[in-house]
Amino acid sequence: MIKKGQKIPNETLVNFVDGEIAKQSIHEILKGKNAVIFALPGAYTPTCSATHLPGYSEKFDELATLGIDFIGCLSVNDAFVMESWKKQLGARQEIVMLCDGNGDFSEKLGMLVNKRDLGFGLRSWRYAMHVQNLVVQKVFCEDKNTPGDPFEVSDAQTMVKYLTTG
Repeated sequence: MIKKGQKIPNETLVNFVDGEIAKQSIHEILKGKNAVIFALPGAYTPTCSATHLPGYSEKFDELATLGIDFIGCLSVNDAFVMESWKKQLGARQEIVMLCDGNGDFSEKLGMLVNKRDLGFGLRSWRYAMHVQNLVVQKVFCEDKNTPGDPFEVSDAQTMVKYLTTG
């Protein structure tokens, strides 16, 4: 699993950019940014839809006042699904949907998990991380030993508290 002080691996994601599908390297996206990336198992899933993405949308302004200039929502979904989900939830337009359709970036982070038993295939584990100019400052990873879909530390409020108090 990626840790504090490590540079995030470079991988190409396929996202919507100005209404068009575009391939972008994560390094291009995050270079020079003070970023928060939160990752979740999938668009339209219960916790992700009810709490995770809405929480970051609600805390967007507060995170910006704490110096965050990029917030990305990462999932092993395609760009069409991610953009549709974002619109349906009414999430902040400024939150960038990071689409790791094949799970390659998640795998390089050590965050790819097998959810085949649920019929979901390979997905991202739920986590949030603070990244400054491509270097990880903090990772809030849900306990991989907890069954089900834990959601205790990767929420927006935990990130705000960390950025406020260190």
